[in-house]
Amino acid sequence: MKSIKHIVLMVFSLLMIHACKEKEVIKEEVLRPVEYQVVGSSNAQKVRTFSGVAKAGDEIELSFRSTGIITTLDIKVGQKVSKGDLIAKLDNVQANLAYEQSVSALNSAKSAMNTAKSSMDRIKSLYEKGSNSLSDYESAKNNYQSALDQYESAKRNKSIQQSQISYGYIKAPKTGIIAAKNSQLNENVSAGQVIAILNAGDHTNIEVGLPENVINKVQLGMNPEISFSALGDKKFTGNVIEIAPIVGEGSATYPVKIDITDPTKEIKPGMTANVTFNFGNTQTSGDTALVIPVKAVGEDGEGNFVFLIESKDGTTGIAKKHRIEIGELTTAGFKIKNGLAEGQKIATAGLQTLLDGQKVKLQ
Repeated sequence: MKSIKHIVLMVFSLLMIHACKEKEVIKEEVLRPVEYQVVGSSNAQKVRTFSGVAKAGDEIELSFRSTGIITTLDIKVGQKVSKGDLIAKLDNVQANLAYEQSVSALNSAKSAMNTAKSSMDRIKSLYEKGSNSLSDYESAKNNYQSALDQYESAKRNKSIQQSQISYGYIKAPKTGIIAAKNSQLNENVSAGQVIAILNAGDHTNIEVGLPENVINKVQLGMNPEISFSALGDKKFTGNVIEIAPIVGEGSATYPVKIDITDPTKEIKPGMTANVTFNFGNTQTSGDTALVIPVKAVGEDGEGNFVFLIESKDGTTGIAKKHRIEIGELTTAGFKIKNGLAEGQKIATAGLQTLLDGQKVKLQ
């Protein structure tokens, strides 16, 4: 009986050992993941993407031209308004008082002018009859001219004060939608303070800030590709319509405005946009030198090198140490004098841990 148990135990042990060996045999090989890049000319490296913001094609900031307390503000964000609609109104206390004073001054000046004219006409008649001297007549003419000048000045002042009253009204300059409301009823506002923002027009623009190393490559009429993370994989075509010659206020970038040539109602002002420029298509870009990233270049006692990735299936490959000769350092990376050809794959990260001939997984 003991011998049977012993035999069974030995058979079970052999089976376990065999199973373990089988597991070792079928154990999946773990490959080191590696990032890579296809070698291309400097033109091919000039596809750049920048972040921008969608804005209405005609964004108008509405404000009063005078100071006062808001007595009418019957608008809501998202409300559609037509050209000429009343947006807001001030109390206009000071403007109305000044206008009334100007009317009173005009009436006084008119009365004084009429009196001076009547006096001049009377003295002129007496002068022609020889009853008054020439000096009296000249004095009467001067008094009339002075009264006339004061009357004309009073008329101009009345017109100005009437305009000041109109400065207390804001009317929609165009048909559009209220995008923002920055003030409230009964609020004391100053001249030039933005009360609301009106989005007018059918076009949608993208405003993007570009750094100094690419701004000179941008030209009016260029057609960058535009996408929005909020709209998934949808792509839109843009048209560069404005290029600022100076950096934006509080920024180190140059503002560029891009019109969306095929907008949809899905694009809302304020959405974040991704703007992709292909600078390789510009006339200013004639450099065909091969360029690789700085992080792809290693250096040892024999000089500079890269790790070429040889792959047949595009999933796995072999990393091979390869000598190169580098040239000028540009914003895109090192120009290559010798050792690489366009279309080759090179590792772009983790060169310190890669081994010559190591099998890798492409990422």
